[in-house]
Amino acid sequence: MERARHAFDFLHGDWSVQNRRQSDYANPDSPWETFRASNLVHALPAGIGNYDEYRPLGGWRPGFVAMTLRVFDPVTARWSIYWLTNRDGGLDPATGMLLPPVVGRFDADGVGRFEGEEVYQGRLARVRFTWTRVSEREARWEQAYSWDDGSSWQTNWIMEFTRK
Repeated sequence: MERARHAFDFLHGDWSVQNRRQSDYANPDSPWETFRASNLVHALPAGIGNYDEYRPLGGWRPGFVAMTLRVFDPVTARWSIYWLTNRDGGLDPATGMLLPPVVGRFDADGVGRFEGEEVYQGRLARVRFTWTRVSEREARWEQAYSWDDGSSWQTNWIMEFTRK
């Protein structure tokens, strides 16, 4: 249990992020954007999780700011990951509540897999986050969507993290 609680500790600190992101997640032929970002990750008290401050650099979507909230459930030993932005707050407009998280854990192979559902352009998609700790100084995150309930996946955002 303690190992699972500390699964994201490697991410604490200051990172430079190289992003490669598909411009339209629903269209596998849409062009890819590349841009840099900074990401500063802070621990939450008592090992309940962490949050980060994500800021694109170099003019990609001027003024855009986001954060990720990662919360550990000690009963299930799973993590819930929420993505919040200054554009939509990460909130459901009908209820004012946080949008559903992706939920999962790190496997014995050291790869974190987290899944949930998201509405994109009015369509329901399964979404998967995959975290890989490459080394003490590098990590990788990928987002993929499935439009067929998990039968096939389309990667649409890749972040390569390098410790500052």
